[in-house]
Amino acid sequence: MNRFSNPVLLKELKLRFRAFKSFSGLMFYLILLFIFVGGFLSVYTQFTGTGFFRPSESFIMFAVISVLQMALVMFITPGLTAGAISSEREKQTLNILLTTTQSSTQIIIGKLLSSIAFLILLLIAGLPLYSIVFLFGGVSPAQLITIFLSYLLTVVAIGSIGIMFSTITKKTIVSMIATYGAMIFLGAVTAFFFFVGYSLDRMPGGMPTMPIGAANPSSPITYFWVCINPGALMLTILYPPLANELSDLTGMTIPNWIVYVIFYSLITVVCLWIAIRKLRANMKNNR
Repeated sequence: MNRFSNPVLLKELKLRFRAFKSFSGLMFYLILLFIFVGGFLSVYTQFTGTGFFRPSESFIMFAVISVLQMALVMFITPGLTAGAISSEREKQTLNILLTTTQSSTQIIIGKLLSSIAFLILLLIAGLPLYSIVFLFGGVSPAQLITIFLSYLLTVVAIGSIGIMFSTITKKTIVSMIATYGAMIFLGAVTAFFFFVGYSLDRMPGGMPTMPIGAANPSSPITYFWVCINPGALMLTILYPPLANELSDLTGMTIPNWIVYVIFYSLITVVCLWIAIRKLRANMKNNR
């Protein structure tokens, strides 16, 4: 069992969850989520408590909560992971950590898991509020499971990006800016590239071999931009017909979620590999 133990992870978890700000942050998050759900129910029942709440309205509440939590994932994760290694370097404790018997892999994985554990706790703590959605209907358990799996994959991938920048940079602020820049690229720039590429693909005369008036199929690169966008993934999970319409518009048959899983899995592996390789290399250069 000692082979699979990770003292770095255990130490980081104890320090993080013993802090009062962790529990106060969790409390305020649940209060805000409860206020939103309560306000949503009050508006749709006209503040009387006796109005009807249809399954379609329940699905709207579920969709809004899901999108908000995905935004939470992309906004908070960089702040939790971008300073994992660089903060140790700034406090001059990284040298001590590297002199222990822990391998670079154990240090990086321990820092990553401890950083995203709090965010995963937030997502799990909000599950009881989702029971209200199942009370009124309109949402299948498969959709809920799929959405939370997408949360988990996105959290791990973004956390890996933050750990990588935290390892290869010396300052936490630089690492945080770089990580948030990557989030802006994945969330906003990819959507912009998709709309630009889609517009260019639909321009008359874009493909001379196509008959006049025929719709030009979009290029694979245009489809790729929308596939790696977390917001687009959430919309296609919430509205499955949208995925079929997206395939029809672009002419691509491969589901967008397959591209998303492959891309973010590769991002996770590559970023963790770079962080593990560069952890001790940077220390040798600083001596």
